[in-house]
Amino acid sequence: MKLRYDTERVPTEAEFADVLARTTLGARRPLENSEAMRAMLKHGNLFCTCWDGGKLVGVARSLTDFVFCCYLSDLAVDEAYQKRGIGLELIRRTQSKLGPAAKIILLAAPGAEQYYPKIGFTSHPSAWILSPT
Repeated sequence: MKLRYDTERVPTEAEFADVLARTTLGARRPLENSEAMRAMLKHGNLFCTCWDGGKLVGVARSLTDFVFCCYLSDLAVDEAYQKRGIGLELIRRTQSKLGPAAKIILLAAPGAEQYYPKIGFTSHPSAWILSPT
């Protein structure tokens, strides 16, 4: 079946949790916490998705002002669909929704650090994280 990309459709909570569970991100996301998953969908303001028929196989979930910066919070591609250019296309479609000066910012998942330089991202030496107390 031909893959279909969509930049308007926000996945349901079940679809989002399901695709995350089929990726390495699933271990680092609150999949069992419905309230948290709903909030992640509600407050994300840019979604680019990839579908195989009715099955969500890839998602890029971002928080952005569309002008200056875009935090790509989740880039997830079903492990059975990886190495087909889906992640790169989701990033390309995310970027196409942004203004010409907007930068995409992300934190690489463990094991994905080598992927991003290959597709044009540069590392930044002063990223900081403040965890909840």
